[in-house]
Amino acid sequence: MDIEHKNRINALFAFYGELLAKKQQAYLRYYYEDDFSIIEIAEEEQVSRQAVSDNLKKGCEALEHYEKVLALYTESMHRQSLEENLLTYVTAHYQDDHHLKELIDQMVNQEIN
Repeated sequence: MDIEHKNRINALFAFYGELLAKKQQAYLRYYYEDDFSIIEIAEEEQVSRQAVSDNLKKGCEALEHYEKVLALYTESMHRQSLEENLLTYVTAHYQDDHHLKELIDQMVNQEIN
């Protein structure tokens, strides 16, 4: 399994997993989070390997579709990059301004009211 694909599916699952059917959620957790094989999932769930394979495929397709429409993951990654750039800049140019650093930390951690 390609590690980049696995990481992407896990990230998308964190954003959109609750939108999937319960079986798809379970199969994706087994396969991507717990590293079960398709055979192990089929045995655990007492279904055919084809059923597991189909649900994994449909679940991944659904996650990609949700991301294409909603772009929550993409926006999150963009925001994270901006936050890192801001922190780097402030650290380099305003190293003595502790109040500014505190405000930025609060913003990054979603604590500003």
